[in-house]
Amino acid sequence: MTSPARRRMSGIGLVLVAVYAIMALAASGRSFVQIVQRFDEAPVAYSLSAVSAAVYVLATLALVFAGSRRWYVVASVAIAFELVGVLVVGTLSLLMPAVFQHPTVWSVYGYGYLFIPLVLPFVGLWWLRSHPPIAASIAATPDATGARR
Repeated sequence: MTSPARRRMSGIGLVLVAVYAIMALAASGRSFVQIVQRFDEAPVAYSLSAVSAAVYVLATLALVFAGSRRWYVVASVAIAFELVGVLVVGTLSLLMPAVFQHPTVWSVYGYGYLFIPLVLPFVGLWWLRSHPPIAASIAATPDATGARR
């Protein structure tokens, strides 16, 4: 039988972490170049790219360690923040294009990243919901008498 920690980081969980890690690298690289080379052209847009990079790095780490209750909460908050960020920045970039003349990771709901920033938080939140922390899943299983622990 596989251990609960091993089961969490296999299949879709492993793919999810890999996609978050790729997004973390892509957003970090993009924001670094934008801030170093052209920050004065669009400080709001480039700062938002840096925020999205930080969120992706935090979400990646939190998903890896989400077997513990604390990291599970950090992952949930980071991914929920990501979802709100994508929706708000995506909507504002359509309604107020003058503010977002330079693209960010979350502009137009992640259009420049094949809409992965829009889909990823939904998948992440679903995965967290269906894979609670190990301690929580053990407590929810009935013991030999049928009572929950």
